[in-house]
Amino acid sequence: MIVVHHLNNSRSQRVLWLLEELGLPYEIVRYQRDPKTMLAPKALREVHPLGKSPVVVDGDVTVAESGAIVTYLLDRYGEGRLRPSPGTADARRFDYFMHYAEGSAMPPLLLKLVFLRMESAPVPFFAKPIARMLARGAQKSFVDPQLTLHLDYMESEIGKTGWFAGDAFTAADIQMSFPLEAAVSRGGLDATRPGLLGFLERIHARPAYRAALERAGDYDLVAKPAR
Repeated sequence: MIVVHHLNNSRSQRVLWLLEELGLPYEIVRYQRDPKTMLAPKALREVHPLGKSPVVVDGDVTVAESGAIVTYLLDRYGEGRLRPSPGTADARRFDYFMHYAEGSAMPPLLLKLVFLRMESAPVPFFAKPIARMLARGAQKSFVDPQLTLHLDYMESEIGKTGWFAGDAFTAADIQMSFPLEAAVSRGGLDATRPGLLGFLERIHARPAYRAALERAGDYDLVAKPAR
C-alpha cells in the first residue's frame, strides 16, 4: 500500500490528486503545520531527514520531492498514462514544466510570502517602520516584477493548447497546479490572465481533484480568485 505523508496546505495535495487520477489505493498520514510558524512538525523528520512534505513510502521505497514522486509513480504505475509519448516535442515540454514548476515558478512566490510575513512580523516598535520599508521595497523592486514576468509567460504558454504539455491533460498540469494556486493566494493572479484562470477552473472540476480534496480535508489554496 502506498503511504503519503501529507502536510496540510502543501505540495503533497498534488500527490494525492495524481494517485486519484491513476486509480491507485493509498493511505494518508496527516501532519498539521504549526499555527504560528506555519512550519511542518518535527515528526516528519522521522520519515525523511529534512522533515518536509510530501514523502511517499511504497513498500521499501521512500521518495521525497513532489517532482520526483510524480516521476516515480508514473514510471512504476502509470503504464503510459498522463505523460506524452517519449521523444516527442510534447515530452520535452512535459519535462520542462515538471522542473519549471519548482525551479522557476515557486521561488518568487516563496519570496513574496516571506516579505509579506516580514511586514507583519512581531518586532520592537521602533524597528517596525524599517522592517516594513525593507519588505515593501524588496517586493516592489524585485519580487513583484518577477511574478509579473512569470505570470505573463505562463499565460502565454497555457494559451497554446489549454494545457502545459500538449493538447491533453498530463501530470505536468498536476505539477503546475501548486504554483498557480499559490499565485492566486499571494502572487497577483486574477482576471487579467483568463487563460490561467480557465486552467484552474478545469483542473478544479476534475473528479480526481475533488476526490483528493475529500480524502485530505481542507486545502486553503483552492479558494477562487477575485474576478
